[in-house]
Amino acid sequence: MGLTPNSGVRVEWIAAVTVAAGTAALAYLAYRKFYVKDHHTKSMVNLHIQKDNPKVVHAFDMEDLGDKAVYCRCWRSKKFPFCDGAHIKHNEETGDNVGPLIIKKKDA
Repeated sequence: MGLTPNSGVRVEWIAAVTVAAGTAALAYLAYRKFYVKDHHTKSMVNLHIQKDNPKVVHAFDMEDLGDKAVYCRCWRSKKFPFCDGAHIKHNEETGDNVGPLIIKKKDA
C-alpha cells in the first residue's frame, strides 16, 4: 500500500480531529474543575443554617402562631426561621425577588 494523493489529506484531517477532540476534552475538564464547583457553592440557598442536618425542617402548631407569623424564605435571616428583612439586601445583591412567607388569621 503506497501513499495516494488523498492519503495526505486523510492524515491531516485525522490529526485535526484528534487535536480538536483533545482540546474540547481539556476545555470541558477545566470547566468542570473551575466553574461547576464554584457555581454550585454560590448557588446554594442555605449557606449556614443547621448545615450538620441532612434537612432543615421547622413545625409549628397553628395555635402557637398568634395573629400573624412571618417566615424567612431567603435563608439569610439572623432570626431564622423568622424573617428579619434580610431578603431586601439579598434581592439588591442578586436581582432576586424573594420575600417572606406571611401567615395570618383571616380578617373578620
